[in-house]
Amino acid sequence: MGFPAAALLCALCCGLLAPAARAGYSEERCSWRGSGLTQEPGSVGQLALACAEGAIEWLYPAGALRLTLGGPDPRARPGIACLRPVRPFAGAQVFAERAGGALELLLAEGPGPAGGRCVRWGPRERRALFLQATPHRDISRRVAAFRFELREDGRPELPPQAHGLGVDVIHGIIHGVAHDVELQESVITVVAARVLRQTPPLFRAGRSGDQGLTSIRTPLRCGVRPGPGTFLFMGWSRFGEAWLGCAPRFQEFRRAYEAARAAHLHPCEVALH
Repeated sequence: MGFPAAALLCALCCGLLAPAARAGYSEERCSWRGSGLTQEPGSVGQLALACAEGAIEWLYPAGALRLTLGGPDPRARPGIACLRPVRPFAGAQVFAERAGGALELLLAEGPGPAGGRCVRWGPRERRALFLQATPHRDISRRVAAFRFELREDGRPELPPQAHGLGVDVIHGIIHGVAHDVELQESVITVVAARVLRQTPPLFRAGRSGDQGLTSIRTPLRCGVRPGPGTFLFMGWSRFGEAWLGCAPRFQEFRRAYEAARAAHLHPCEVALH
């Protein structure tokens, strides 16, 4: 972790910060696409995106980029950013910039975590990402691309993956499960028998047939298998998709939920009977 932080500090001290090419921004300034081949050797390109959602595509990564998210005053409130890499993600690493110049690794080359990674910034931290190219002899086929979502953090008691992205709770029936080894994800197709809470609206209750099927994604390591019966799904919304963690058995969920309710830490009410 020390090398990228040292590289950033050196760039800041030596005045090697360079503005990114304006031509790389989308019209609404929500996304950026550019090439490391046009960047000055040893410089750190400066990017700034003002939208809550967007994408970065860095072709032939070389050198480094510093990306600021969230408009003209990104330190007004605590914020959560979630990144989802476009596979194959190659040629760079992505770090969250912390107070004092520390860097936290979010994305690296390889399969990585299903659904990407989320990071929380405090009210006095600038919402900035540092993209560091990884050395390769041949960069002709390397592209570091990812999507991002930025939300205000209003509920610090929630787990990092759910912060500000909306919580979904449904009763549903599993129609099938497909596994994607490359993305390290499993896709569960369900029909919602009852929607308890959701933001944004991803499910419609009481429908059957192909039109009522909705997909829920979960990490491959959870080992999800299809089975009969109605299930309780509690997860979160990310990039317009429903996500589920490794769900415990219902008895384990009941114990965890009742403990959270007693401590006034539950984000929503769930009928357990």
